[in-house]
Amino acid sequence: MAERGRLAKCVAACLVACAVFLAGRSNAAEDSLFTSKRITPQGEYTPGIEGPAVDASGNLYVVNFQQSGTIGKLAAGASQSQLFASLPAGSIGNGIRFDRQGRMFIADFKKHNVWVIERGETTPRVYFHSDRFNQPNDLAIAADGTLYASDPRFASPAGGQIWRITRGADGKGRGEVMSTTRRLGVTNGIDLSPDGTTLYVSESNSKQVWAYRLDGSKLLDPRLVKGFSDFEVDGLRTDLDGRIYLARLSAGKIAIIAANGSLEREVPLSGKQPTNLTFGGPDGRTVFVTQKEGRFIEAFRVDRPGREPCLQVPRMC
Repeated sequence: MAERGRLAKCVAACLVACAVFLAGRSNAAEDSLFTSKRITPQGEYTPGIEGPAVDASGNLYVVNFQQSGTIGKLAAGASQSQLFASLPAGSIGNGIRFDRQGRMFIADFKKHNVWVIERGETTPRVYFHSDRFNQPNDLAIAADGTLYASDPRFASPAGGQIWRITRGADGKGRGEVMSTTRRLGVTNGIDLSPDGTTLYVSESNSKQVWAYRLDGSKLLDPRLVKGFSDFEVDGLRTDLDGRIYLARLSAGKIAIIAANGSLEREVPLSGKQPTNLTFGGPDGRTVFVTQKEGRFIEAFRVDRPGREPCLQVPRMC
């Protein structure tokens, strides 16, 4: 009996030790959240590094790899990018998005196109073109494949517009400029709320993020979410809880903003000129950031998955 007692005490002590060890590991893992590190070599991309997007397999794609007009691919878990595709001569990509079927869409701000690359292919074809584009910049995608494109005009008088692009029966895009009661600023970053009813748009000139209720091709009930007194704002993404992750160009930070406009935190970065960001990783909880300064990609872990990974791989969330 005494031997059994000693054995029981030993087992109990081991269980306690294991619990403490695992708790320590868990705490250490949580402590590493929101800590950004460079994950690719400096100089891999041009100063036009932009448009990060992750496919359903976890591969990251970024525009302007080594030279303008290209798309680089960072395979899941890799530390160096490779050339994925090249756009036709004269075209330069910016925003990238994937739909649920694995199609890649690329905003081409030089030639007024939105390109599409079918899943398993590397050759782009024109999905939508309009001479009414100023310079299509960034894209957001809804669950049904509808694209929303920011279309800034940086030249005086500065301003911008938002496009709604739907897929026709022939596989081509059908686009229209969305109407709004508010005069838009220089439209830039763009994404949807998790339920798809609200569109968030950052404006470069005003340093503000605005929210609009969607009703077909109408942007209704404009609401100022958050404004900053300094540093230009750029790309943005939303997470599964509706928080907005916003690149603050020249501030060297990603701002995390609640849907009600309160600033929850700012994540310091390795580089000082973040242009855009996206969510990825095996659980959708890794944020990848494109850095103009140094022309590399950095990343940090977060506590909740992004909207887009959950859209592409629902079982993840």
